[in-house]
Amino acid sequence: MKRLSILGSTGSIGRNVLKIVEMFPERFRIEALAAKDNVERLACQIERFRPKIAVVFDGDAADRLNRLIPADVRVEIFWGDDGYRIAAEHAETDVVVAAMMGAAGLSPTLAGIAAKKDIALANKETLVMAGEFVMGRAAENGVAIRPIDSEHSAIFQSLAGQRREDLEQIILTASGGPFRMTPRADFAKIRPEDALKHPNWEMGPKITIDSATLMNKGLEVIEAKWLFGVSAKQIQVVVHPQSIVHSMVAYRDGSVIAQLGVPDMKGAIACALSWPERLPIQQPAPDFTALGSLTFEAPDRAKFPCLDMAFKACEAGGTLPAVMNAANESAVAAFLEERIPFTAIPEVIARVMDRHAQMDRPSLDDILDADKWARSAAFERIMEI
Repeated sequence: MKRLSILGSTGSIGRNVLKIVEMFPERFRIEALAAKDNVERLACQIERFRPKIAVVFDGDAADRLNRLIPADVRVEIFWGDDGYRIAAEHAETDVVVAAMMGAAGLSPTLAGIAAKKDIALANKETLVMAGEFVMGRAAENGVAIRPIDSEHSAIFQSLAGQRREDLEQIILTASGGPFRMTPRADFAKIRPEDALKHPNWEMGPKITIDSATLMNKGLEVIEAKWLFGVSAKQIQVVVHPQSIVHSMVAYRDGSVIAQLGVPDMKGAIACALSWPERLPIQQPAPDFTALGSLTFEAPDRAKFPCLDMAFKACEAGGTLPAVMNAANESAVAAFLEERIPFTAIPEVIARVMDRHAQMDRPSLDDILDADKWARSAAFERIMEI
């Protein structure tokens, strides 16, 4: 039996992980559940799965959670950074599911690695910010990092059994988001409710907006660099509106291996938790006769400049990816709060990246300082708009 700590249990990924656990109660046990402030949902999860530890963002949320938990349910409640670290380091945990949103996932993921827990990684920002540092720590501690992102899971599966020296290129697929066919002239009219309507996937608000700008694909480019030990030049992005081919790997003899499936995160989650076994999760294969055709096209980089910004950060390395990520998180939050227009998201990111004094081979403290600086710089620019 694998014992899990889920960091981000009330979000889309966390809820899907718990669906897998419900399907296979003889294989998985929940040791810790951590969320931010959705205490109502977390309380229901605690009552259902009976973890030993629960974590929330602050003391107020902890008090509210404590009042919601039935008297017969025994669970220790922690909060804040120390709480997330405790959940990640929990002695009885085998696998930490890193599904927290944004830069907040970096510190607890590193705590889990230091405690020699395998990582099922959905928090791409961890590798965007500090990929070299994180992968180095994982290697030192003999920790396996298995991706939960559907694209990186597809690459992982397509590489299985192949010689790494034969790898030529990684091909990340993107749905194109809700505005693939929208003229650039209409982007100024886009409202948060429009951008939150992803055509294929059900995801949280931040990642859905990132998909609308193609920044999500850019973050995945940087994540792929570190997960699979490739350069930015070995990564290609293609738009695949049907979201059936989750990603591909091209080899030096011209062969391409792809992983296909319906657009549902449970497949990638089950793979990360059970590899090399495949669990019978009752998920259907794509109905190819009903689909009729699968299409591919180049991304419109003029309409979606965030993709090129991410490639620039990927090639530069150092502190620039962390700066880009922090500026993006700030800009997306401002857009969701209707403080800036959709078109200002890439403008804020570009301005902050241009102002940054690049630092090569940074320490973890340097990365965290760059993150803090970028959020302040993004805030200044947002206030000017």
